[in-house]
Amino acid sequence: MSHFEVPEPAGDEHSPRHAYEHAIAAAGDRVRIERDSLGELAVPADAYWGIHTARAMINFPITRRAIYNYPDLIIAFASVKLAAARANQRLGQLAVEKADAIEQACREIIDGELHGEFRVGVIQGGAGTSTNMNANEVIANRGLELLGHEKGEYRHLNPIDDVNRSQSTNDTYPTSIKFAMGLGLVRLVGEYRALADAFRAKGAEFAQVLKIGRTQLQDAVPMTVGQELAGWAHTLDDDRAALQSVLPVLGETNLGATAIGTGITADPRYAAAIREELDRLAPFDITTAPDLIEATSDAGSFMTLSGALKRAAVKLSKICNDLRLLSSGPQAGLGELRLPARQAGSSIMPGKVNPVIPEVVNQVAFVVIGADATVTAAAEGGQLQLNAFEPVIANSLLQSLAWMANACFTLRVNCVEGITVDRARLRAMVDASVGVVTALTPYIGYQAAAELAHEALTSGSSIRRLVVDRGLLPEDLVDRVLAPERLSGLVPPTTPVPVLSPEDLGSTG
Repeated sequence: MSHFEVPEPAGDEHSPRHAYEHAIAAAGDRVRIERDSLGELAVPADAYWGIHTARAMINFPITRRAIYNYPDLIIAFASVKLAAARANQRLGQLAVEKADAIEQACREIIDGELHGEFRVGVIQGGAGTSTNMNANEVIANRGLELLGHEKGEYRHLNPIDDVNRSQSTNDTYPTSIKFAMGLGLVRLVGEYRALADAFRAKGAEFAQVLKIGRTQLQDAVPMTVGQELAGWAHTLDDDRAALQSVLPVLGETNLGATAIGTGITADPRYAAAIREELDRLAPFDITTAPDLIEATSDAGSFMTLSGALKRAAVKLSKICNDLRLLSSGPQAGLGELRLPARQAGSSIMPGKVNPVIPEVVNQVAFVVIGADATVTAAAEGGQLQLNAFEPVIANSLLQSLAWMANACFTLRVNCVEGITVDRARLRAMVDASVGVVTALTPYIGYQAAAELAHEALTSGSSIRRLVVDRGLLPEDLVDRVLAPERLSGLVPPTTPVPVLSPEDLGSTG
């Protein structure tokens, strides 16, 4: 047998299970014993998480990714718990001192503290119960400290009876993950706006630089580099609008539904009260679903977001494909655009530089496209009054949002803002292109233009030279029709196309 042995999954040193075992070993005698309905378990004395989190760490050694890798989700949970404490206090369901302690703990978490205490794996059974309990325990134990008590003294502030009052995982978890997705979506929309503006600025910079357009990878008619870049900016604008339109969907909450949507254990006024409180904390509008039973089991909002992300990813990837094609070479490819050189491209070929930034964005798009399939399967897999697979939906969409935002940022900063063009090469390709003959078809007809194009390709002569030498059109008219501003459509639409008179055509008319 080889000396190399593959470790068992539970022995993965980066798994939550190993993290729990390591924490207990490191604590030594400094542990506290917590109890739940299943029995007792040791927890490090200084840990803010408790027995429910510990059981989840042991049970789900699946990924190397704990929920502390998703700060938006932690902030979202803290926001929901803060709103719940305020609502419960307003309705007389929670003592003022307890509500204040919960609020202060939540405020600290929203500000970025204690995120490392959120230890459960993001992929978990239980429809998100472990994540909810992790939040309840961290908030309760920090609240206990603020009240002057030791961690684990839950008779003074209880994770379930106080922090989770009037709630269930089945309404706090979907609300929190949608809140987190909303935060990520706001960030992504901002990156899309910045990336579109960068392409627009480059479009203005190269507005007069003529080039050959292409369809089906074959030469088409002339355009400008500016038009091509501006087109990408408009594509990004459209996708930004489509993404932004999902925010109201993510803002619809089922808080107050508790277990299945009937509101059991919650004050009848609670749903309205917590909506008001959460709305004050959110950067987008929060509304209450009209049917809490339907909303508790429905995953339609996640599919809407996933579809918008997939659309945006596909189109962004197409832009990156174009960037790689247009910058191919630099000698034997198209070589029209010059992308910033970011790193050596080969360990064997000196001087080679690859389009690494568009390549990494392509790969992000592939992940987002795959994540949409995961979300679709998970949404379909829901049963009756609850979808148990929201954790994998959360993992897929929160990752897609974060990666897409990062991809847009690096594409803008490390690529688009530094794009230059090879003006001499572009001009030479336009001058040699037979595609310009399209502009002459209103004067000489399609068949004659096709014959000219064939002759130009076989002889190497330019279209302009052939038309003039054959006397098909007057030279000054050829120059006007083949002027760069007319070829690329830069002439305003109100400017009429020259019309030939019999005198213009002479014997060729």
